[in-house]
Amino acid sequence: MTAELWSVFSTFALGGFFGLVVIINPPATVPLFTALTGPMSDADTALIARRACVYCFVILLSSLFAGSLVLNAFGISHGALRIAGGLVLALLGYGMLFGRGSSANIMHDGEHQNLAFFPLAMPGITGPGTIAVVIGISTEIRELDGAHREVIAYLATALAMFTACLLELVVLRSARRISARMGPAGIEVMTRLMGFLLVCVGVQFIASGVRTFVAGI
Repeated sequence: MTAELWSVFSTFALGGFFGLVVIINPPATVPLFTALTGPMSDADTALIARRACVYCFVILLSSLFAGSLVLNAFGISHGALRIAGGLVLALLGYGMLFGRGSSANIMHDGEHQNLAFFPLAMPGITGPGTIAVVIGISTEIRELDGAHREVIAYLATALAMFTACLLELVVLRSARRISARMGPAGIEVMTRLMGFLLVCVGVQFIASGVRTFVAGI
């Protein structure tokens, strides 16, 4: 690999990894994960963690290669994506904050729900902000000169996604040990705090989406 291609690879690999880790924020998913998998066995919990991270990787890859195409095909703007994701996050955070709603219902009907996909992988780990970041990276890649640079950039970004999902898996597999050290009271405080923060993040996404709509008028 030439110095120029290595520069492209390292830029997208490191930039993509750190950008995804910051917005995913793996430690912040621990309260949601423990709330959803509380009554499950260790084996079931490990299975949910693996499936969630696989779903996350598939969502990220799909967003990288087809995110913009899907949004354009259905006439969905980035503003609408942020508003819809913000509403989901706000409702999920409301349930965590007040100890009722979506999380409780999902746990009660767990055998009829795919917890690994919703709400854990989407929007708990890979929310609208993550998808927007990946779509932004894909637009940067398409602006590169030369097909070989694009291929290297796509490979580097895919590697960054895989590494970020692997880090998330390590955190989720350690969630019960983290929760055991915090204790029930600590977990309840953290869950309600994260619920409040999810509501705030949801409102921020909604506000960002509204600004995008207004700017486009």
